Amino acid sequence: MMSGIALAQDAAKPDGLEQEIRQLDQMEADAVLRADYAKLDELWARDFTVNSPFNEVSTGTRGRVRSGAIVYTSFVREVEAILLRGDTVIVMGHETVVPKLPSPDSGRTLQRRYTNIWMRLDGAWRMAARHANVIP
Repeated sequence: MMSGIALAQDAAKPDGLEQEIRQLDQMEADAVLRADYAKLDELWARDFTVNSPFNEVSTGTRGRVRSGAIVYTSFVREVEAILLRGDTVIVMGHETVVPKLPSPDSGRTLQRRYTNIWMRLDGAWRMAARHANVIP
C-alpha cells in the first residue's frame, strides 16, 4: 500500500477539457490528502456541497474535511467516467482511502464510490458538488 500519496489513474489518454478536469480532480484529491485548505478554497465553489459517507450533507467550508476532522494517510482516486456537459462536467469512479487520527475508521483501508461535479463558475472550473459512499 502506498502511504502519503494521492493518485488518480485511468488507462485512457484524454485530451483537452477532459484532461484539464482530470488534473483538477487529482489536484483536489491531493489537496484533501495534504489538508491544503488554501488549495481547496481555490478548487471548491463557494457553495460546494458534499453528500458524505457519514450520511450527511454539508457545505465544504463547514464539512469534516475543511474542519480537520477527516485526514488521510493515503488517498487514491481512480476515474472511471467523465461526462462533458457544456459548463458542467461529471466525474465518476472509486477511491481507496486510509484515514488517520482523529478521523473515524483511522488506520482502516476504505473503498468508496464517488461522483464529483465540476462547473465553470466566474471563468474557472470549480468543484460544485460531491457524493461519496463507502463500499461495505
